[in-house]
Amino acid sequence: MDKPLIEIKGVRHAYQTQTGELPVLDGLVLSVPEGGFSAVVGPSGCGKSTLTRLIAGLLKPDEGEVWLHGELVRGPKSIVGMAFQNPVLLEWRTILQNVMLPLEIVSTKMSRQEREDRALHLLALVGLEGFEDKRPSELSGGMRQRASLCRAIVHKPEVLILDEPFAALDAFTREDLWQTMHAVKAEEPFTGVLITHDLREAIFLADEIVVLSGRPARTQYVMDVHLKGPRDIEHLYTPRSADALNILRHQIQIAQGRAPAEEIAQ
Repeated sequence: MDKPLIEIKGVRHAYQTQTGELPVLDGLVLSVPEGGFSAVVGPSGCGKSTLTRLIAGLLKPDEGEVWLHGELVRGPKSIVGMAFQNPVLLEWRTILQNVMLPLEIVSTKMSRQEREDRALHLLALVGLEGFEDKRPSELSGGMRQRASLCRAIVHKPEVLILDEPFAALDAFTREDLWQTMHAVKAEEPFTGVLITHDLREAIFLADEIVVLSGRPARTQYVMDVHLKGPRDIEHLYTPRSADALNILRHQIQIAQGRAPAEEIAQ
């Protein structure tokens, strides 16, 4: 078995609200091997985004531990890149300048020209060559999300966290970006964690899918995705993918309390 790069060990986390404590995660256990890609799905509000912030070191667990590369996470880590549903690009910077921003923040020995060449290479990789000098408002939603992805990986993070980055896009653009993600990972290897509500997206992108229970979340079910090698959208219409989709839908229904745990998915 590959050595885990990400380890979540019995993590509990709660938020303090005006009406008292709101438990979100309760004894969560999760492991992602180096070079692996895990998708996390579950009912709305079960703590998926909280999990990403714990991995990134933006939150500290109330109990339990988060480990990256054998080191206990105690704060933000430069080896982590993040992309969110909202691209959050800065309008007063060009697309190229937006992508280069992390290289201005993270300590690097790269020269200005090397940083620019790195950003230009990534923009070409995701199909944005020729748009380097545009402002975010001049790009479509899908193009802005491509730029956001480049910004997340420009400093060559070992871990890439994707918190529903394609959720607001139309179906055609979303599927196009799924294929772009495979091309990016092939050329820019990383260990990935994807948060999504789209089960087809989880099946297409991930090596493993983790289903969380309702809040406070625990690991309810883990499924290997048996789609090896390069993928295209046709993979989603095979009998194997259809079976995986039915199993995941059933597990989500269990997590929502809408189906008994002993029921077999049809």
